[in-house]
This record gives sequence, structure tokens and C-alpha cells, in this order.
Amino acid sequence: MKWLRWFQDYAAHRDPRTALGNLVALLIVSNQPFYPLYVYWIAGSPAWVTLVSFLSTPFFFAVPAVARRNALAGRILLCVTGTLNTVLCVWAIGEPSGVALFYLPCILIGVLLFRQTELAAMAVCTGLPMLAFLVLNHKLGGPLHVFGAEQYSSLVTLHAVSVGSLIAFVGYKFSTEQKS
Repeated sequence: MKWLRWFQDYAAHRDPRTALGNLVALLIVSNQPFYPLYVYWIAGSPAWVTLVSFLSTPFFFAVPAVARRNALAGRILLCVTGTLNTVLCVWAIGEPSGVALFYLPCILIGVLLFRQTELAAMAVCTGLPMLAFLVLNHKLGGPLHVFGAEQYSSLVTLHAVSVGSLIAFVGYKFSTEQKS
């Protein structure tokens, strides 16, 4: 359980919103290795296309370290990394996979992690995923592999459940932090 204590210490921050952002970043890092396995279970060997999602891992992992130096910069890094990771995955896996649903928690995080005094950061962090969805999604080219209709249906389910779980987690943690 030594690793769990390290994880908690690394995510900790005196500012509850920053601590939440740190926790979300590390939750994503801890789940990223399983993503290609889930897709492999659904689609078989074409799951290799999901390996591009690992390009974001160092940035998600760096969020708590950046936040120790500058809390606002750490929260912005989380939002930008989440959005760019979604853009990358939409390009690699394709829009029919439903992976673009991950823009939704990006928007939620962009709203919840910032205070009224940080409206410019909030605007950037909520606007970036909206802009990416509206402008980039249809112009990215790709995907690296075209899946079958049944595979896309299963991928949409996977992504919808993952997005719903992430939104519920963020909402729950935010609401419990605001009460304390």
C-alpha cells in the first residue's frame, strides 16, 4: 500500500479544486494502460490504434507537479491535455467510435476547476473542447483503422460508459469538496 500513499500525496494540494484536478489527472493515467486492452477485447488486433493515447500520459502525470508550482497552470494543463488527447483519439479511432464524447468531461472540468476570478482560464478551458469538436473533428482525416459497424457500436458503448463514469466521479468529488 506504499504506492497508494504516494499516489495520495502526489495528488494532494491545499486548494480543493487543484487537488480534484490532480486526482482526475492521475485517475486518467491509471486507466490509460487498460484502454487498449478494452478495445482489443472489442475489436481484436486493430486496437493498436489506441496506443496513440499514451502520448498524453506524461502530460496528465505532470499535472500535480505543475500544480505544485502554479495551481492555475496545473488545472489548465489538465484541461488542455484532456482536449488534445481527445482530438488525437478522434483522429486515430474515428468519430463513429464515440470517442468524441470525451469532450464532455473536458468541458465539465473546465467549468468546475476554475473560480469566478479565473474567468479567462475557464473560458479557454471550456471553449477549447467545444472548438475542437466543432472545427477539428470533421477535418482530421483518419481514422488509422476503419472498424466494422458492430465494433463501432461496442466502442460507442465503451466510450459512453467511460465518459459517464468520469462525469459522475468529477461531479461527486466536486460536490463533496464544496460541502467540506
